[in-house]
Amino acid sequence: MHNITFKFADLHRHGPAFYNFLRLRKEVFVDELGWDVPHDDEVEMDQYDTPVAHYSLVLSGGAVVGGARAMSTEAIWGPNTYMLRDAHRGKLEHIPPTVLPDEIASPQVWECTRLVISSRLTTNDERRTCLRLIVDGLVEQARARGAETLICLSSHALMRTLRQLGYEVRRIGPSYRNDEDGRMYAVLAMPAEFSAARRADWAPAYLPHAPAAAITARAV
Repeated sequence: MHNITFKFADLHRHGPAFYNFLRLRKEVFVDELGWDVPHDDEVEMDQYDTPVAHYSLVLSGGAVVGGARAMSTEAIWGPNTYMLRDAHRGKLEHIPPTVLPDEIASPQVWECTRLVISSRLTTNDERRTCLRLIVDGLVEQARARGAETLICLSSHALMRTLRQLGYEVRRIGPSYRNDEDGRMYAVLAMPAEFSAARRADWAPAYLPHAPAAAITARAV
């Protein structure tokens, strides 16, 4: 598995990856979870898939097996801002306004949405690796643009897994039960820092007899 990241203007550089991400979203969110979101027979695509969005996808053998979307909490496109802010304003039917206690609009805070992992990844190790690659890709894009914090609307189960991967996740709003899939959700926040595995890969390596200038971080 490997990660690719891009913004809307660059999606053509990755062939059908973006479209296949939309197909995967339809498979999971519509076909499996029964969400009432915009879709046709092939893809799911909503009002937040715009030029202000950034994407982190995971590919395996050329197939998209996971991905997510992110944007600044200052983002505005037409009548929409970002998902949680619009929910706070009562604009989204299936997300209660109280889920985000206070409006956030800051270049230092980015929202992550539409995180999805294919059911074709069946082992815990595969799914955890996919999740880590997705989130590290989001962190990379957000940090490059000055972000310090990521927020998302997430299930409780995902929060536990993120913590196991070394992300310092905390809940910042009340939980609620989604009336479409029956799962418990809450808004989470975490520093825009990489997973424990990514930080370990970038740890300075000790090279005997090498000058200090030759000791560099190892790239992933």
